[in-house]
Amino acid sequence: MSETEIRDDRAAGRLEAVQGEEVAGRIEYFVLDSPAPALVPVHTIVEPAYEGQGIAGSLARELYAVAAREGVPVAPLCPYVVKWAERHPEEAPAADPALLRAAMEWLRAHPGRF
Repeated sequence: MSETEIRDDRAAGRLEAVQGEEVAGRIEYFVLDSPAPALVPVHTIVEPAYEGQGIAGSLARELYAVAAREGVPVAPLCPYVVKWAERHPEEAPAADPALLRAAMEWLRAHPGRF
């Protein structure tokens, strides 16, 4: 098994786990601007050949690390990231309910985005 590299493709809204030349998994997200900046993960996808290797957890951990480096919160809408955050509260601070509501409103207003 080759080492996994995680790349943030902000323009495409994807945090990708890459092994060799293949994308093993990704978190699809958007950047919420209002009422405050936040990263909003919507989907976590791991390709079948890479399941069970900790890819999803590595992606969630890196998403929270990116947010911490940028000084913004994560407002998770992705069920996997929500569960991961509940299991890792030391790495994943709880999101402000107002940010979560704003993220859900943004998603409803952009139905074709995800």
